[in-house]
Amino acid sequence: MTALDPVHTAVRLLRPLGLDELPPLLTRLDRKYVLPPADLPILLGGLGEDVRVLEIGGERRFGYRSLYFDTPGLDGYLGAARQRRRRFKLRIRTYLDSGERFVEVKTRGPRGITVKDRMPYDGDPHRLSPGARAYADDVLAGAGIDIRHLRLEPTLTTAYRRTTLHLPATDSRLTVDTGLTWSLPDGVAELRTPDRAIVETKSGRAGSGADRLLWSLRHRPLPVSKYGTGLAALRPELPAHRWLPVLRRHFPHARSAPQGER
Repeated sequence: MTALDPVHTAVRLLRPLGLDELPPLLTRLDRKYVLPPADLPILLGGLGEDVRVLEIGGERRFGYRSLYFDTPGLDGYLGAARQRRRRFKLRIRTYLDSGERFVEVKTRGPRGITVKDRMPYDGDPHRLSPGARAYADDVLAGAGIDIRHLRLEPTLTTAYRRTTLHLPATDSRLTVDTGLTWSLPDGVAELRTPDRAIVETKSGRAGSGADRLLWSLRHRPLPVSKYGTGLAALRPELPAHRWLPVLRRHFPHARSAPQGER
């Protein structure tokens, strides 16, 4: 990392926040934005003096890798693509810097709220252990989604670097993901997106100060799902109407590039 890196430049003077000081926010309203990295210093510099940045071991950016699982019929993907009320995402998330790993299940609560349930995972990072599968089935059944009779298989891997900010005034978060890579389990198709950053606001109410700042900078929320958008980009035979505007504007070559050349 160099001083020319836009995220490093923007957050280097912010006050640090320890992981134990970061309030949990498992039930929240998420909004996602896609920005050129060059726009990040303007955004991050305008958030206010009370904003703090997550710092662990002197580092302020951390590597994430997520392996997503879905049914053979892609019930999770199609639920999001068709905006079904009952839909889900299921993944094993690995924090690359610490080696910690979790099974995470995302469902939809009332009024579009995202509900995330998770548990620590020490099994094979490439498959769901019986205990992890039972946990996921219980969470999904509680959300009105019964897939206990269906097989779950790996469908997509994402990797990126994340910086997390806490906005105390609205008790909300903002994350900045850069260096995003999408890849299929067979390793044949891969898409790297070095010229785009995904900014996500996470708050317990209609809008945070970060959202209002983004709106003032003429950025609007987009239907970006790392799982849905990534799978649509790498598998052009899938229905992708929900994500086509994002793909055409920000990843215009994704659905037309030959396999292995993305």
